[in-house]
Formats: sequence, structure tokens, C-alpha cells
Amino acid sequence: MTRPRFHRILLKLSGEALMGTQGFGIDNDAVVGLAGEVKAAKEAGFELCLVIGGGNIFRGMAGAAKGMDRAQADYMGMLATVMNALAMQNALEQLGVETRVQSAIKMDQVCEPVIRRRAERHLEKGRVVIFAAGVGSPYFTTDSGAALRAAEMKCDALFKGTSVDGVYDADPKKVATAQRYDQLSFHRVLADDLKVMDASAVALCRDNDIPIVVFNIREPGNLAKVLAGEGVATIVQSEE
Repeated sequence: MTRPRFHRILLKLSGEALMGTQGFGIDNDAVVGLAGEVKAAKEAGFELCLVIGGGNIFRGMAGAAKGMDRAQADYMGMLATVMNALAMQNALEQLGVETRVQSAIKMDQVCEPVIRRRAERHLEKGRVVIFAAGVGSPYFTTDSGAALRAAEMKCDALFKGTSVDGVYDADPKKVATAQRYDQLSFHRVLADDLKVMDASAVALCRDNDIPIVVFNIREPGNLAKVLAGEGVATIVQSEE
């Protein structure tokens, strides 16, 4: 499959990607490894924004399932994403990559508020921008936050880094015969409930014609490969 070439992308990472082999929290070695992937992509000439989930620290929906007020639990999850963003910023800057964190919840002592024009200026100056705290409101996932920021920043694509090498018709970790898709339409993803991202995020990407590229972020060097049109991935885009 020949994939389109992109210049400005939004990279969505799960909070679990920062756990490494731990069962909880932030593994510094894992964060440094991911930062190296981002640096390699940056050095290849791409402009990058990041959104990182918070599931390694606190997941709002899980808290709500245990009886917490959903809105309160979601705000706690947003704060977890800020912690992850600051950890990634630290790792990137130790590698010499200029980085700015912008949070949808104001916390001026540790990061900037989300200001679209300022974020655009950071990208133009060669910095990586990490968007934290989702959309700043409860009942929305970080997938939705990633799709929103990708649209705001006029990104060419949304790259979702996972622990598998694309989208399958079943869980490849549980079903040995699961088949991987090279390419899918937004309609197929929504109609078949393929769990690429949550439905509102997929719909937002569809409405703004932002392809979603799903790939394995845990394979060293894979982000740069997929950005170059190589490597294994699934692309979700509008039907021709």
C-alpha cells in the first residue's frame, strides 16, 4: 500500500505507553524511548504535536464505574494527562528537543494555556507542542482531544501509536487468525465499531478529512519509518 506523505502530524499516545513494564505510573526508560522516537521524526523534518492519555495514572471512566461522579473522575484523569505531558517534555528537552506543554485546564505555573495561534508559532519555530488535559471538559476522552487538536492545528494526519501494528478484525492478542487491514474508510470503522478510537474522535477526523494512521509505537524506529511511508500500519481515511 502506498501511503500519502504528511508534514504536520498529531501523535496520540496512550498513558499506558509510558508505563513500560510497570503496572502503574511512569517508567523513565519508556518515556525516554518514546522521546527518542519523536526526536527522530523531528529530525526527519516533520512538525509534531502530541496528546498523551492518562490511563497509567488515573482513568476517569474506570473511576466512574466504581461509583465516583463521572465529571469529577474525568477532571482527575485530565490532571493525569498533564503529569504525563510534563514527563514527556522533560525527556524531550533532555534530548535537545525544544518543547512546550499547553493545558486545556489553566495551570500557569507549570505550562501554557491552550492558545491555538501560540501553538502554531511554536511549531513554526521548530518546537514540539504537547496538548494536555483533553478538551478541558468532562465526558470527552483524550481520543476526542487528539482529534480536536489535530483539526485546530490543521494537521495532515493523526497518528495513533499502539502496541499492535494496525487495525484488526479481532484482537490479535487473543485471536490467532485475526486479519490486519491496510486501509479502511471512516464509514467502515464506525459501522463495524472497530475501536480504532472512540466514535466522536473518528467522526471529527472524518468531518475534517484528517487521516488516522494506526501503528506500533513500541517497535524502535517505527514512527520515522511509518512517516516515511514505510513500515506496517493501517490508514483510516475518506473513501475515494
